Amino acid sequence: MELDLFDKLGEKFFMRFLIDLIAVSIIVFSIYLPNYRKRDHLFTFFMFNVVIYIITYLLSKVEMSFGAAFGLFAVFSLLRYRTENISEKDMTYLLLFIAMGLINSTVKGTYFESVVLNGILMLAAWILDGGMLVKNEKTQTILYEKIENVRDDKSAVLMEDLKQRTGLNIHKVSVVYIDFVKDSAELKIYYY
Repeated sequence: MELDLFDKLGEKFFMRFLIDLIAVSIIVFSIYLPNYRKRDHLFTFFMFNVVIYIITYLLSKVEMSFGAAFGLFAVFSLLRYRTENISEKDMTYLLLFIAMGLINSTVKGTYFESVVLNGILMLAAWILDGGMLVKNEKTQTILYEKIENVRDDKSAVLMEDLKQRTGLNIHKVSVVYIDFVKDSAELKIYYY
């Protein structure tokens, strides 16, 4: 039974799937996790990639235009709008993994070409988000109770207080919301 499934799907399916999973794993475990230390999206990243890979591989066996394949890709991408808010970086990684599944399942070239395409995507992610070109800036939203410091003329005091309390190298603060009833503010801090 197992050999029958292998014969039906073919070596191409399994080899490209292996290349795809290795590339996604490298990005997740060597770029995403070390930078963000968030494991809550790992299931989503891998499953979106696997589902897109399998669906587009099976649909590529049927006569289908590139426009229809791209439409399927767009539908999966739009699922994000029906879920809880995730950060722009997490959304970008999700889009990357969807694209990798699509590329790996539809590429008509050799295995070497698949490895090169995945290598380009991994290199781009590493250069752009690995801290090579730009410092890796992180953000966090916090609730701040010293509302008297949330003023333009006290920005230095606010910044110093936040650095002291959090121990983070904060370089920018933006006000998300001020609640005068509770004497608190929701702040977004930017740090390296």
